[in-house]
Amino acid sequence: MPARRHSRLPILLGAALVACGTCVNADQPISVAESRLFLSNHLDNLPDTAALQYAYTRAGSLEAPSEDRVRVTISPAANGSGRQVQVDYLTGAQHFELPAIGAAHGNPVILFFLERDVREMQRLTGGQASYFRRRVRTALADAAEVRPVTLQFAGRSVAGEQITVQPYRDDPLRERFERLADKVYTFTLSDQIPGAVYRVQTLVSAPGAGVDTPPLIAETLTLVGAEP
Repeated sequence: MPARRHSRLPILLGAALVACGTCVNADQPISVAESRLFLSNHLDNLPDTAALQYAYTRAGSLEAPSEDRVRVTISPAANGSGRQVQVDYLTGAQHFELPAIGAAHGNPVILFFLERDVREMQRLTGGQASYFRRRVRTALADAAEVRPVTLQFAGRSVAGEQITVQPYRDDPLRERFERLADKVYTFTLSDQIPGAVYRVQTLVSAPGAGVDTPPLIAETLTLVGAEP
């Protein structure tokens, strides 16, 4: 039976990464997608001290392509609960900063990716990050597709799950940001890999795109390794 939605469900928490006080519906059951992305203990399969390395790529016709990196540093929490986590998210002009987390159980790279994404949506459309944040949260609660997948990591096949959502597809205001309204978010996870989060990606296809047409925007964050 699904868990009941908790009023402090930590979804898309904003700059302070504090608990969410205004979730979609406090009486609505927590969805499988929400639970897997934000309530699972992703860091349980790591040693007390570890570092996760992610590769970031941006491609597409809307803006210049980019390659960068993300480093997630994990250490014991001061109070013994969860982990102390510092995320070094991208570099140079792209560097994106949020506060360190003192007692994390989930992998915060998801939150960093999504928070930067909604701010990029604001930059590209002139809309409000808070609106896009709310649409993503609602879609994960009500309309996410979750399916099993097999992925390749460190030369082996591992079982995982893939969560896909299109937050703006049926948005009543989509005409205000039409060219980005069919954006697809895909999360690939597996408890058999370090930190559980293998890949987070977004894709916006070009209008009327054919098989060989490059996307408008494609952003991908992929785990490439872990070290003690």
